[in-house]
Amino acid sequence: MFARPPILKSLPGYANRTIAPGFILPGFVLTAVLLAACGETDHATAPQEPGAASGDARRSAAPGEPSQRAKELAMSSIIIDTHIDVPYRLNEEWVDVSQSTDGGDFDYPRAVAGGLNAPFMSIYTPPDMQAEGGTKDVAEKLIDMVNDVVAQSPDKFAIAYSPIDIERHFTEGLMSLPMGMENGAPIENNITNVGHFYDRGIRYITLAHGLSNRISDSSYDDNRQWGGLSEFGVEVVQEMNRLGIMVDVSHISDDAFWDVMEVSKAPAIASHSSARHFTPGWERNIADDMIVRLAENGGVVMINFGSGFLTKQAHEYENNRGDAFDKYLEDEGLEDDDEVRRRFREQYAIEHGPYPYATLNETLDHFDHVIELTSVEHVGIGSDYDGVGDSLPTGLKDASSYPNLIEGLVGRGYSDDDIRKILGENLLRVWRDVEEVARSL
Repeated sequence: MFARPPILKSLPGYANRTIAPGFILPGFVLTAVLLAACGETDHATAPQEPGAASGDARRSAAPGEPSQRAKELAMSSIIIDTHIDVPYRLNEEWVDVSQSTDGGDFDYPRAVAGGLNAPFMSIYTPPDMQAEGGTKDVAEKLIDMVNDVVAQSPDKFAIAYSPIDIERHFTEGLMSLPMGMENGAPIENNITNVGHFYDRGIRYITLAHGLSNRISDSSYDDNRQWGGLSEFGVEVVQEMNRLGIMVDVSHISDDAFWDVMEVSKAPAIASHSSARHFTPGWERNIADDMIVRLAENGGVVMINFGSGFLTKQAHEYENNRGDAFDKYLEDEGLEDDDEVRRRFREQYAIEHGPYPYATLNETLDHFDHVIELTSVEHVGIGSDYDGVGDSLPTGLKDASSYPNLIEGLVGRGYSDDDIRKILGENLLRVWRDVEEVARSL
């Protein structure tokens, strides 16, 4: 039996799923400074999975106040996070993320306070819809929703279709909302849909998700029907190269990863994966030889902030709790729902101890590991905010937390130039390279 995804999307309530002299701060950064001065950035933390600890408990072991250097780096650098699940969160319950929100990990004020410039909006479709159909419709709806967010707040957000857009929006004081598709199932069995979704703004595609699909085997699925990529999957990767869509190897099986490395003429990304070195045997995270090969291909690993991705202890706790919950449902003859899960998790924490949140230092270990295997050119941020529920590390609880990450990188001796690469320049380089390959084909 494959390990369950430690993500909110798998739950029934989630669709069973140093500033230089003369530097001018972008408008949204000035907003952050004003908000901080007014004490208006102390927002509620991420939406709790059923049975989660309270917000106060979740913030209890946070690191100290970031240094001035860390704050300045956050506000003067382009910060890109390649995986934020805002669209599906809004699909569950619409809230105005241009304003402070009571739940979730992302809203505009918190993102501005953190210095975030380009959160990739994840266009996620649940894998259990693949058999019944309708994935394309869901993807279209979520893309429409992102466009609605921008249309309602054009003074705050703008859709980004290219690295040039990201840089232009930064100078204009707008927050870019590029889009990535999590799960290639909405392509269905029609290669022209790759171009359709490119036209709609999709700039990376995670080939599969929790189940194998027409394109690729999934790391979570025992059904390895293709032994990697399908023949159609090879066509999809080639079409993505031709159009300029980044290939995302998160979620796919190891065999599928190696197929992508053989097929793709452009660098690939892992949009929200961490290092398997710290969670031995878990295929969802990326192995050392794969990290090296991805870097040889010019790609980048974007580190996932879910504690289950970061430490063996949290990963094992999640698996054990999940197995115990399955048995509980069977023994009690109950259906899985949010309230049942919440009560179970409360009791489980009493009997087995609280959830072992990863620390900021344990998160930084993953950045160090990728850099030690390759170089500082091949790692970035793919937090999975709004996608991993109440499993985020201490000090990285929401989109206001990037200065804490920067402070940790400063503390580990990284230069300002290297930190800027990690924050966003590496991803921009890959994106440009993908565009260049497309122009050559």
